[in-house]
Parts: sequence; C-alpha cells; structure tokens
Amino acid sequence: MAGSMWLRCILGPHLQRIHRSPDQSRPEGRAGRRGWSYQPRSLEKHTDSIIGWASALWSLSYYSSPLLLCYLYRKGYICSSKLVPVSQYLGTVLVCLLGVACLRGKATDLFTVTAYFFLSVSFWTEVSNPKLSKAGVSLLKPEPKLRGAADSVLHSVRTLPCHIISFLIAHSFGRRMLYPGSVGLLQKAMRPMLLQGQARLIEEFDGQRNKLVACDGNEIDTMFVDRRRDGGQTGQTLVICCEGNAGFYEVGCMNTPLEGGYSVLGWNHPGFGGSTGVPFPQNEANAMDVVIQFAMHKLGFQLTEIVVYAWSIGGFTASWAVMSYPEIQSLVLDASFDDLLPLALKVMPDSWRPLVQHTVRQYMNLNNAKQLLKYQGPVLLIRRTRDEIITTTGPEDVMSNRGNDLLLKLLQFRYPKIMTDEGVRAVRQWLGCSNPLEEASVYSGYEVDDDWCVSVLQSYQADRDVLFPWSVGEDMTLEGRRQLALFLARKYMRNFETTHCTPLPASEFHSPWRL
Repeated sequence: MAGSMWLRCILGPHLQRIHRSPDQSRPEGRAGRRGWSYQPRSLEKHTDSIIGWASALWSLSYYSSPLLLCYLYRKGYICSSKLVPVSQYLGTVLVCLLGVACLRGKATDLFTVTAYFFLSVSFWTEVSNPKLSKAGVSLLKPEPKLRGAADSVLHSVRTLPCHIISFLIAHSFGRRMLYPGSVGLLQKAMRPMLLQGQARLIEEFDGQRNKLVACDGNEIDTMFVDRRRDGGQTGQTLVICCEGNAGFYEVGCMNTPLEGGYSVLGWNHPGFGGSTGVPFPQNEANAMDVVIQFAMHKLGFQLTEIVVYAWSIGGFTASWAVMSYPEIQSLVLDASFDDLLPLALKVMPDSWRPLVQHTVRQYMNLNNAKQLLKYQGPVLLIRRTRDEIITTTGPEDVMSNRGNDLLLKLLQFRYPKIMTDEGVRAVRQWLGCSNPLEEASVYSGYEVDDDWCVSVLQSYQADRDVLFPWSVGEDMTLEGRRQLALFLARKYMRNFETTHCTPLPASEFHSPWRL
C-alpha cells in the first residue's frame, strides 16, 4: 500500500495552485482570496528544479540531435571505443535522475496532491457516436490521381523514398513547425503565464476545468465558463473556441467572447498544456468531436445554441465541426486561411516543392475551405489587414492574405451566378483596400444599394430551395451582379486593422450576418 502511494506521488500531478470553491471556507490568513499558490517544501523545490533542468536539456539535445550527430560523426566519436564510456556516463545520469524523482515523490504530500487533482479536474469520456470509425472521426481526403494497375504499382515503388522522407519530416520538425505550442520548451517558458490565466478563469469567472477522453485515448484539457444564470441573452449561447498553433485557452482567444458575456468552452490542442497526444489533423478532429459531444451531453447545450469561434490554424477544427455538425448556429473565423499548402510553400525552399506538397497532403492536410463549403449556416470571416503570418508575400500586401481566397471560394460556391468574372473582379478590388476609407470609396463607386440587395436575396429565398448553391443573379444585369457581389463580400467579411497575433477585442466579435 505504501509503495503504491509512493508511486502515485512520483507519477502523479504536479501541484501548482490550490483553488477554493465558492462554498468552501477560507483558510486562516488568506481572507478575501479565491486561491493561493502552493509553496513546496525545500526538498521538493530542489528536486523539481533538477528535473526541470534535465527536461530542458533533453529538449535541447532532441531538437539539435541532427546537427549534433553530424558533428560527432565528423569528429570520429561515433565508434564502439567512444560510445561505450558515453553510454556508461548516460546510464549513471539516468540512475541519478531516477533517485531525484524518488526523492521528489517522497517529499510530496500525497493527500494534498490527489485532493487538488481530483477536485479541480473532472474526467469525461465520449458517449457512443455513430460518426466514429476505428481511426476516429472521418476527414476529407485528398482526391487520388487515377492510374492503371501497372502504373500504380510502378508509381508506388518510385515514390517510396518520398513517402519515407515525408513521414520523417511530418513526425519530426514538420509537426513542431506547424504547432510550436506543442514544443516542451515553449510550454515551460509560458508556464507561469498559463497558470496565472487558468487561475483567473477559475477564481474570477468560476470556470470549470474538465479533461475529456477522446476516441483515440487523448485527454483534452478544457475550461467552461457558464453564463446562463446571469440572465443575459448572450449567456444562453455557448461559444466553443479553437486556438491557434501557439495558443492556449488560458491566455488565448477564449477571452474575447468571455468579455462579451457569452458562455464559453475553451480547449487545448492535443499535446498543448494539459492535453495529451500530438496535434495531427486526425487527432485534432477527434478532440473537436469530444468537445462538441461534451457540450451537448454534459453541459446541456443544443447545437443550435452553439457558435464556433476560431483563430488562425484553429479554423481547421472549426470548419470540421460545422461540416460534421451542420446544425451548429454559426461560425466565426478570425485570421484564418483556405489551405495550408500555399503557406507551407512560402517558408520552404522552391527545390522542396514536390516534397512539401506530398507531406502536406498526406499528413497535414488542413483544407479549411473544402470543409467550410459543406456548411450551410451563417459565416463571418475576420481579416487582419496587417497580417504577417497568413500572407504569402508580406504584411504590406493585403491581396496575398489567404483569408481573401477563403472568402472567394465560399462566395463562388454559394452564389455562382453572382460571382462571375466581373463579380470576382469587383470583390478583389474591394479586398485590395487596406483601410475603411478605401473600402467605402470602392463600395460607393459601384453605387451599391443595400436595401435593393437585401430585397433581391429575400425574394429568392422565399420562392426557392434555401440550400446553397443559389442561382440568384442568373438573369441579372452586370451592374446588379457587381452590387450583390460587393454586398455579400462586406457581409461575410469584416476587416480588423492590426497584425495576426493581436487579441481580438470583444467589440469586434459579432454574430455572422443572417438574411
């Protein structure tokens, strides 16, 4: 029994802060505080420091291992005579670290740790879901190229080295470049900030922390703030937030709808913060699925009461959510893009182009636009006019922002008769504007009549099937189609004059336009 408790202390959670629930009495000397930071004993503090430094050194050596191995090889250190003493040295270090871990477990108060862990974090396992397969939820797959049987075999043999290299790239530095928030060094550097943000959500907003077990076994760390008891209309709507590639719910876009008075459910990507796993597209979709199931079956929200809000790369899971759950009320995408491939090609050498294309399509196929086109509900796109991340040339070239392509693909699918060459040309002219004055000039230059546009769309909606794509504009003049194209572009997209990583103010968070 004692050995089991000691093992739980070694492998158990790391106590950082003690949160007091509203109905719990305040300890003496801590009046007026909802929580306090845990102060470790001297032995626990020093052993934690040693383990932390060892973890940091391991991360540095892991990421620099290719360069380190090349250096050692050139110096002649990779041979049996050199490796034997090095392995003995490493074995001694590992034994010492094991002893330090045992000392830390002995120094930890088991009752305090387990009480904190099981009272502050609840676990929830996904209910039976017919959408699930053995691998998890379904994803859109890249279209296969048609070949004959013989050609297919020869092609597979010829491209085998490319497949192997793509796999190695995707599972090593590729994933970490795409999701830097999963890197241990970054998380360690941000830990004080994350702990402070988590404490704020729990102690100031009565946030409820839960870990959801997805169908792939990953534990997804979530935070729920319930505003339904406040009596406001916005509190009856749940906003599910999908963070960026270095975002965490503790300090991320969750704060925007929170300040707007909504009920909010934030979650961390697999491998981020308290979530386990790695952030590949399949794992991301599995995580999004369990979050929605949790919102429905545990929190009691209907799909028609849920808004999905995403920032940057979170647009992938957000667009997957509305594609898979089309009854969701609406979707808001902030600083997101249509497809990962153009952005990946921007940062890699031109000579790597075929390899990058294969790697992205096979292992990191974030096809936001294709998923978004499966959704029939209201959508709002927020474009950062000085975005330096999702532009393919630079922040000064607003036309290279991939949010433009996301808007054009959405409008061309939903209103193909309006978005002809002339309609696309008018919208592109409007997208080229980098400030409100230029936008207003283009809008007035085409003499757009908002009331007329609304009446035309409402008349079409009343007389025909409301499912997209619509054929409105088929028998319309060129000037009429241009007016409707610009009207729809301004309704589906709002500009925000700032850079990619600037937090979105609550005043800029709006419900999408409904006809």
